[in-house]
Amino acid sequence: MEQLTPDHNLALDLVRVTEAAAISAARWMGRSDKFSGDGAAVDAMRQFLATVPMRGTVVIGEGAKDEAPMLYTGEIVGRGDGPEVDVAVDPVEGTNLLANGRDHALAVIAVSERGAMWDPGPALYMKKIVVPAQAREAIDIRLPATLNLKRIAEALDRRMEDLTVFVLDKPRHQPLLEEIRRIGARITLHSDGDVMGALLAAIPGTGVDVMMGTGGTPEGILSAAAIQSLGAGFQGQLDPQKDYEKAALVEASTDLDKVLTLQDLIKSDNTFFAATGITGGSFLEGVQFDRERGVTTHSLVIRSRTGSIRYIKGIHQV
Repeated sequence: MEQLTPDHNLALDLVRVTEAAAISAARWMGRSDKFSGDGAAVDAMRQFLATVPMRGTVVIGEGAKDEAPMLYTGEIVGRGDGPEVDVAVDPVEGTNLLANGRDHALAVIAVSERGAMWDPGPALYMKKIVVPAQAREAIDIRLPATLNLKRIAEALDRRMEDLTVFVLDKPRHQPLLEEIRRIGARITLHSDGDVMGALLAAIPGTGVDVMMGTGGTPEGILSAAAIQSLGAGFQGQLDPQKDYEKAALVEASTDLDKVLTLQDLIKSDNTFFAATGITGGSFLEGVQFDRERGVTTHSLVIRSRTGSIRYIKGIHQV
């Protein structure tokens, strides 16, 4: 297998892919049509992936081939030369955010060496904790949220009332929310945006100290590609939400009690991650259309082996 060479940052090629997806999706912002917005992003992402110097296999995609005509799991993407890699994509992370014109919708892609990414199979949901580097040794997903938050606050040298926890606003999280409120920590609730929540918790200075709760398993793998580079803390545990999901995992002899680490999700120290804001937000700005200046994008680009993190402001004449 041809190895990823250290002198070429593939993420700088990948950011062109997320920029194209974000620009195409952004025209559907607030139009209450998440399918058209997602479809536009998928089309653009696939076109630009064809220009990237790699031989990629989609491990995390839009679904099985019979459900997704493009960027489906198992699809071969890339220019056909260069390294063999695993590819994880989410052309619109937060389709509801895009459809409703809310903050924090992203176009996201991650790449690692071939065979490094964990295939989640029938696992759709995963319980997660993400914290910045200072608190990575403090977390244990098997413990109650109260104890984890006390340990995190101590590691960050914060008072509990100054700790901010990112939680998805879902019915399944009502007991978690009540527990966080009882201990006195602050909560930032979001309807969607699993990958964004992980990024906010992992990167210092965003105003978020912890991400807790159950979200998508594919999003967990995408997040792991970014968190690796940041030295941040991550633990996960499969948390099936439907009977058919649990039955499929039991049939596959999956250990539901296993604590999943970054190394379980991506068995490589050379991963690439790129995300471009579609709608606005405190972390990444959304796509802006200006007749005179062109189209402006704001992206995050990360490579784990070198630890390089770049914020890229692009101006495109479209």
